[in-house]
Amino acid sequence: MADRVTSQRAAPPVGAFPHARRVGNLLFLSGIGPRVRGSHDIPGVTLDAQGNVTDHDIAIQCKSVFDNVRAILEDAGTTWNRLVDVTVFLTDMENDFAVYNRLWAEYFKDAQPCRTTVEVTRLPTPIAIELKCIATMPE
Repeated sequence: MADRVTSQRAAPPVGAFPHARRVGNLLFLSGIGPRVRGSHDIPGVTLDAQGNVTDHDIAIQCKSVFDNVRAILEDAGTTWNRLVDVTVFLTDMENDFAVYNRLWAEYFKDAQPCRTTVEVTRLPTPIAIELKCIATMPE
């Protein structure tokens, strides 16, 4: 049996899918970005008049995406420390990895989930980072 999870604190999904689904004692999060609920602005992103990204601040985006993941986990009934696997998508590995990796070490110091980080050409919205997570649920 799979239960859908929708957080009232994280930005809504950009498509027809839930924030997460619970299957047994596992919680699978959809790709989560740094957007903020109730705003069209993306933290750390500067757009030109045509909507093209002219600059981004990966530190601001990392903090925002980590906050969104935490909110979804908590709204689903689990915690940050129960994350077991995270796949991270970056759009600029060369320039952003060092800052992202430093912030990861701070935010995940105690949780220590497995992690895979890959570079992608682009994400569905003008963001520079997205996380795909799996967590366990309390018994």
